[in-house]
Amino acid sequence: MEEVMSFKIRTVLTVIFAVLSLLVTLTIGSIFSQKSFVAVETEIGHSLTGTASQASDKLDRFMSARAGELDLLGQMASLEDGFQPDEIQMLLDQLQDSFPSFSWVGFMDPKGKVLAATDGILLGENLSERPVYQEGIKGKFIGDVHNAVLLAKLLPNPTGEPLQFVDISFPLKDSKGMIQGVLAAHLSWEWAKEVEESVLAPLKREEKDIEFFIVSKKEHTVLLGPKEWIGKPLVLPGIVEAQRNKSSWSIEKWPDGNEYVTGFAYSQGHLDYPGLGWTVVIRQVKSTAFASVFDLMWFNVWAGLAVTVLFALIGWFVSRLISAPLVRLTRVANRLRAGEELEIPAIKGIKEIEVLSRSLRDMLTSLMNKNSELVVMQNLAHFDQLTRLPNRTALEVYLEESLETESENHTLTFLYLDLDGFKRVNDTLGHQTGDVLLQKVAQRLSALGQVKGITVRLGGDEFLIVLQSVGNHPREEAMAYAEAIIQSLNKPFIIEYERIRIGCSIGGAEYPTNSDNPSEIIRMADEALYESKRAGKNRMTFYSELKQDR
Repeated sequence: MEEVMSFKIRTVLTVIFAVLSLLVTLTIGSIFSQKSFVAVETEIGHSLTGTASQASDKLDRFMSARAGELDLLGQMASLEDGFQPDEIQMLLDQLQDSFPSFSWVGFMDPKGKVLAATDGILLGENLSERPVYQEGIKGKFIGDVHNAVLLAKLLPNPTGEPLQFVDISFPLKDSKGMIQGVLAAHLSWEWAKEVEESVLAPLKREEKDIEFFIVSKKEHTVLLGPKEWIGKPLVLPGIVEAQRNKSSWSIEKWPDGNEYVTGFAYSQGHLDYPGLGWTVVIRQVKSTAFASVFDLMWFNVWAGLAVTVLFALIGWFVSRLISAPLVRLTRVANRLRAGEELEIPAIKGIKEIEVLSRSLRDMLTSLMNKNSELVVMQNLAHFDQLTRLPNRTALEVYLEESLETESENHTLTFLYLDLDGFKRVNDTLGHQTGDVLLQKVAQRLSALGQVKGITVRLGGDEFLIVLQSVGNHPREEAMAYAEAIIQSLNKPFIIEYERIRIGCSIGGAEYPTNSDNPSEIIRMADEALYESKRAGKNRMTFYSELKQDR
């Protein structure tokens, strides 16, 4: 009878240990996996959206620059009402030599006859029936991507692939406002592929299965992308959403039936160039994007099984020494499993049972508190408690990691930011309102975001932003970002029904251009900040500009 009872106790103990350990392990693993899934999903989505926005901006800037160059050529051709074909021909040749993306540039008389053209192509031809003339004679025209059959036959095409172009044309008028001709250009669409390569190259080094699309506004036709998609319509809810909200990301089910993490960015134009309404789409197969999360889920499953086996063995071997104390522990464990908030009792008398009860108490407490403790410790160590922005400790960690990966073309731009008018808000409306204002400022700074960088609150109303640039124009990128900050913070804040306006002054310094010591760079940025304040506030000053002034 004792053997039968012993066997039953051993079995019950083994099952209880196995079930408890499996439930606890899988529950915690599921929670961590879910959090990891959301974090990875958001990170990938924002990364794809940021890359799409970068590509859209490059496309718009390129088109704006080419349109501006053609405008300049038109102004030069119109000087003193000259409109001489031989002089215009010389200007056209110079433009094409400087910017090979102009496949063809031509000057037509008011009736559409080509009087001057690059490489003599279409010279003497009448293009009055062509859209580039018909639209250009009315006013400035920038056409969407299209095939130019007539021009494609006359241009070199070593690859044999269909040539595509973007048209720009506008009338040339004399000093009396009379139309003297039309200046027209065909831009080769090949430059768009170079934009694609430039923005995707860094992403492809870290991720797999990344694909790039440019979709027209009209009929949502694919202008650039995988060969099998060119010229076909691409209808996705995210494209319509991007046209309303400019940029977004979502998990989309594509026509092939597969799900992709998809980033969208809508062309917004640049300066005087209004944009053609292109939507840049970047996608990644969902299974590839979340491979690391799936690996973590399987790890949790196997870890749970391993822990279950371990606890089952422990229960099997110690059950012979356990009778009444085990029943007591079992009852408490069952009540815990049922959702009651209890503590595992401390069992006295048998050393092994005493140790086991204490271990169970510690394990339960540790499992329940570990996640919250880690979050609290991380927040205390790396985040400002008022604004939830990273603090000085987080800045040090970021700089250590960034400086380890530095290269010759790697630039860190430090933007030191101080709020103009914040003290007046504190003095007139109180510190509580000032704290709320700081939180709203932090939200706007976070909303601007950047692909690589960090935004830190140093203390009071001072913030530091570190931008990471790889390329030849870090100064221009930093200036554009600083202007975006100033414009954002110049917008009024509504706090307790009060309309509050502030500004901000920004000082900048560059690593390693100004110094290779981060502490010295921060001091330089701070010095440039005070120059911005002395110069009238609400502006951006670089440290190198101070040196030039001196």
